[in-house]
Amino acid sequence: MQQHFARPTGPGAGVIKYDVITALSLLALRDGPTLQMTVLRLIALITARYNWKRDHFSVPQADMARMWNVSERTVKREIKRMLSAGLVTCVRPGVRGRVGAYRLNYAHLSDCTRPLWADVGNDYDTRMQGMQGPSDAKVVKVDFAQRQPADKPLDLPFADGLWGRVLQRLAEADPANLRNWYMKLELQSSEPGRVVLTAPSAFVAQFVQTHLARALVTAFNQEMGQQTALEITC
Repeated sequence: MQQHFARPTGPGAGVIKYDVITALSLLALRDGPTLQMTVLRLIALITARYNWKRDHFSVPQADMARMWNVSERTVKREIKRMLSAGLVTCVRPGVRGRVGAYRLNYAHLSDCTRPLWADVGNDYDTRMQGMQGPSDAKVVKVDFAQRQPADKPLDLPFADGLWGRVLQRLAEADPANLRNWYMKLELQSSEPGRVVLTAPSAFVAQFVQTHLARALVTAFNQEMGQQTALEITC
């Protein structure tokens, strides 16, 4: 049966909503204070104004400003940060006096926090692993795990040079992590036996260093023809 993202409504929906908020909290606790504040404000929106039936929040900027005790200019900046961080997606842009609508990005949240689920507990890990259901299921669950098939390389253009060749190898060997992690990195420097990559945040740097460094080193070894030490900064 075809799997799909579904709204957390119906029996067991309360547990699913708490699990979503837990995943957001895990993401924030492993990054810097800027993202932590953004996630805290998003959680306030979710608990107070998220429309689970329609699966989005649509709140006037003036209302968000009052809720967060900030200016509307700060609200605009925070919404942009939520979008760029992959926390939400835009369902309807706020233009011509119309209030914008935004949906939680379940897939990205799953990819970012999957290695952390077991740290919360086996019960949480089990629930998150099982939160997907067929399109005709009577009990609706959230599909947190829809990904690019691991055996289907992504056909993406890569820059010339060493980093482009390494990305091409990673695209063929590990397409599931390409968009979410590898393509967020940039090659800062390379020399015989050593490469330095930069990440957009401390969380990304830590995640890649902990979970994906071996694959990166293997790809660099193959391209450089020697053992390579890897350093990731932010």
